[in-house]
Amino acid sequence: MTSDTFLGSFVGKVNLMTETDLLARITFDPQIFDGKPIIRGRRLAVEHVLGMLAAGDTTAELLAAYPWLEEADIQACLIYARKMVAQERFELFTLAPAA
Repeated sequence: MTSDTFLGSFVGKVNLMTETDLLARITFDPQIFDGKPIIRGRRLAVEHVLGMLAAGDTTAELLAAYPWLEEADIQACLIYARKMVAQERFELFTLAPAA
C-alpha cells in the first residue's frame, strides 16, 4: 500500500475535526496499561495501533478488528505520534477512575 492510498482513506472523512478534537480522543487512565495513552478510554493503546500500521495493516483491517474504532481514532494516533516525535507540548485528558 502506498502512502497516498493510506492517507487517501482519511480524505473527506475526518478532516472536518480539528487537531484538538482529534487529540481529545487520546486519553490516559492509570488503571489501563499503567497510564499509557489509549483511545477514548478503551483498552486499546495508541502504541498498539501504531504498531499495527507499521506492520502493514490497513485502516480497513484495524476497523474490522475493532468494530468500535473510528477512522478519526486512527488519525488521532498518528497526530499524537507526530507530536511526540516533534516534542511539541500539548495537553491530554486524564480519565478519573471509575467509582
